[in-house]
Amino acid sequence: MSVYNVCVYVSVYIMCVCVCMCVCVFIYIYIFFFFFFLVAFMKQRRMGLNDFIQKIATNSYACKHPEVQSILKISQPQEPELMNANPSPPPSPSQQINLGPSSNPHAKPSDFHFLKVIGKGSFGKVLLARHKAEEQFYAVKVLQKKAILKKKEEKHIMSERNVLLKNVKHPFLVGLHFSFQTADKLYFVLDYINGGELFYHLQRERCFLEPRARFYAAEIASALGYLHSLNIVYRDLKPENILLDSQGHIVLTDFGLCKENIEHNGTTSTFCGTPEYLAPEVLHKQPYDRTVDWWCLGAVLYEMLYGLPPFYSRNTAEMYDNILNKPLQLKPNITNSARHLLEGLLQKDRTKRLGAKEDFTEIKNHIFFSPINWDDLINKKITPPFNPNVSGPSDLRHFDPEFTDEPVPNSIGQSPDSILITASVKEAAEAFLGFSYAPPMDSFL
Repeated sequence: MSVYNVCVYVSVYIMCVCVCMCVCVFIYIYIFFFFFFLVAFMKQRRMGLNDFIQKIATNSYACKHPEVQSILKISQPQEPELMNANPSPPPSPSQQINLGPSSNPHAKPSDFHFLKVIGKGSFGKVLLARHKAEEQFYAVKVLQKKAILKKKEEKHIMSERNVLLKNVKHPFLVGLHFSFQTADKLYFVLDYINGGELFYHLQRERCFLEPRARFYAAEIASALGYLHSLNIVYRDLKPENILLDSQGHIVLTDFGLCKENIEHNGTTSTFCGTPEYLAPEVLHKQPYDRTVDWWCLGAVLYEMLYGLPPFYSRNTAEMYDNILNKPLQLKPNITNSARHLLEGLLQKDRTKRLGAKEDFTEIKNHIFFSPINWDDLINKKITPPFNPNVSGPSDLRHFDPEFTDEPVPNSIGQSPDSILITASVKEAAEAFLGFSYAPPMDSFL
């Protein structure tokens, strides 16, 4: 073989190696950006709407979109009952509201051992706690009054408490045992549910088979139908607000965006919810009714079957435009009954949406749910398709380590000494009437 041929072969070999290396580098870069955007998507999903809107408001490209510009003009809630212009005077012991059959007007932070952080939100944390006397485990939601007042969210917090008081009789809604307050914090003592968020399981498995999605959708629909029967619109259905109990049944939680006193034909107009699940009428800032919950059910069912919300885009302006204008696209790997249900729930015209006429009855009677015996469902006689297999209350395998690895703050069980109570703390106490009050001298930790 001549030297010339050897040089040619070597050159070709080197060129092939270089091309392979370039391809590998390109693949690694693609994988890196894929996971970067995936992580960004997961973090974005955990943000509240207000924080998310503030974030996109700094994005010049997104703000140029006419729909986004129109939405971002909203500066205050439009419903008069959300304003707190005339706070009531502080309650006396005789004015304290009965918090239900399980109420404990003498409850205080020192009644609990706070064991682990199991969730976080804009105004505080959710902790696994064990009641010292009862030896019972609870999820205790601890909220900072000053943070709530700063964002003028006190009416939403009180709405959550009011809704929780009405939910105790339904198997798929988290139960409130009692609530109380210290000088600077609010405490919701709730059922402890440790099967994990539906979002957590979707994140791990990407999507569910149709029978499993049907089971979850049926239990969710049952819970929403019950809320509607109490003239309550939920308004914030998403996988993060849907928990699984230790057997695998659905438990709906977080009632901060609920709207009470919405009759069958009643409407409301406050812009609220989570971006991926906003119904077209909400984005249009039009009056909307309880069918907004059926849109959200359709979006969650779509996500369970396909892995992403129906009109999702990383670009928020594009996602909003998709929700408003893009036709629903369904891949062929679902049954005709599932396709028909999704088309009915994700109908952009709320007057034509499934549930617009007879509410939950229309959902329950849809052919997609024909395998479901609704009496057995409500009585939990149907075996869930997935068992979280938790060993007991201390089994935290289905909680995000981002939360459980965080130390429990000492301040969770503390209140400021009476001498140090400021005017802002006293103002906070006036804003949350109906919570029993734990005096500052009972605090420790």
